[in-house]
Amino acid sequence: MRFFTPLRLLILGVALLILGVVLPLLMVVKIIESTYFLNFLAYAMSLAGTVFSTLGLAFYVRIKKNK
Repeated sequence: MRFFTPLRLLILGVALLILGVVLPLLMVVKIIESTYFLNFLAYAMSLAGTVFSTLGLAFYVRIKKNK
């Protein structure tokens, strides 16, 4: 069984997107200190979440279309 099923990709993508929004919000309200690493990490999480969510949706549609 493959590990990256469409549902798992969607869940991972949404989780990364949420973290990519919450992390900068915490930096703006000064709960955590803004550093270059955290800024890059938030951007990378947001980008990866977008990619994983898009792939998960594409795989899900392809599977449902073939049935």
